[in-house]
Amino acid sequence: MVVEGENVKYKDPKQPVAVRIKDLMSRMTLEEKIAQMVQIDRLTASPEIMQTYSIGSVLSGGGSAPLPKASAEDWVNMINGFQNGSLSSRLGIPMIYGIDAVHGHNNVFNATIFPHNVGLGATRQRIGSATALEVRATGIPYVFAPCIAVCRDPRWGRCYESYSEDHKVVEAMTEIILGLQGDIPANSRKGVPYVGGKKKVAACAKHFVGDGGTTKGINENNTVIDRHGLLGIHMPAYSDSIIKGVSTIMVSYSSWNGEKMHANRELITGLLKDSLKFKGFVISDWQGIDRITSPPHANYSYSVQAAIQAGIDMVMLPFNHSEFIDDLTYLVKSNVIPMDRIDDAVRRILLVKFSLGLFENPLADFSLVNELGSQAHRDLAREAVRKSLVLLKNGKNETDPLLPLTKKASKILVAGTHADNLGYQCGGWTIAWQGFSGNEYTRGMLCQYA
Repeated sequence: MVVEGENVKYKDPKQPVAVRIKDLMSRMTLEEKIAQMVQIDRLTASPEIMQTYSIGSVLSGGGSAPLPKASAEDWVNMINGFQNGSLSSRLGIPMIYGIDAVHGHNNVFNATIFPHNVGLGATRQRIGSATALEVRATGIPYVFAPCIAVCRDPRWGRCYESYSEDHKVVEAMTEIILGLQGDIPANSRKGVPYVGGKKKVAACAKHFVGDGGTTKGINENNTVIDRHGLLGIHMPAYSDSIIKGVSTIMVSYSSWNGEKMHANRELITGLLKDSLKFKGFVISDWQGIDRITSPPHANYSYSVQAAIQAGIDMVMLPFNHSEFIDDLTYLVKSNVIPMDRIDDAVRRILLVKFSLGLFENPLADFSLVNELGSQAHRDLAREAVRKSLVLLKNGKNETDPLLPLTKKASKILVAGTHADNLGYQCGGWTIAWQGFSGNEYTRGMLCQYA
């Protein structure tokens, strides 16, 4: 722990953030810096591990919860346990907890589930605000959302995560970032992450870049397109996200013209950081650096080197933190990876943590627990459902119409596997990352509008 009475600028909220970051980094060892670049799953985490290693971040993978049907209080208690471990480390650097919240706080029992991106319309910013409140209700300050993929082939199984095949629609939908994070101040510098208080969360634009343009829609595959097409179709929403102060950006599993995005220095460092002036941190996808090689994890030291040199700042491991720390430490001490690359990553991670106010308010409380699944948010979800409905095609001709249905009809048959199945209706990223079947894994009701 830092000696009492010492001039500890990084703990002083009156100091400018740049001064606090510089002071903290001057006190950090190489091992502590590398640990800040690590994100582990809650199944691996413990207060002891957080304290011993000074791990930078913890996440809940899809469906990973403290208990079946865990309450908001259960989530807060779990996360505070990890955080207390972090605060007990030598420098007391708070960890940042992240979770996927792509259509509401979708991993959590009793949360409000909104329509998927493919159906969302004018309610986007209010949905962002509602989602932020529900996420904060469970003690979590960071979400892996929004997904700003531009789905160019409906055969892609994750098209439902894309707002549109039209990049202009996807650009417009980045307004949800302002709902999640808050409206950026008028004098805010471009690219600097902003989070507007304890009722907002750090957002993550994903997956950088071209994940919706793979050949034949094959997931995690190759996007074959020239630079002009990539910049014109898949990149504009990222530029808009950066202007809106997005805190983090997640890299895609996919490749661009045969080069894995997780190893693409030209786009991550050259374009994202240098040209677009993004100042937040770049995070890998789940075991994303492992997949730089085929088969995955075949040459892990090379994968670590390629990913970090490309410009990835935080690595979602999520289970092998010791191996990653050992390999990256060796690469730095062997002068394969320069120290200024590590410092760049840690500076970005700390900037987001300071923007979240984690150093002043590292622990969550129960003040927002009633926001989880609140009636106001459910009403907003109903509105979003109404606005996202797709009109059925009318009858064969004007003399034989189907719509509108006659008012004399006493019954309407709703049939099929999805007719009375809450899980199927909610789709993927609901309780588990690929969704679920049945009506017992979360609360809700199926809504039909005639």
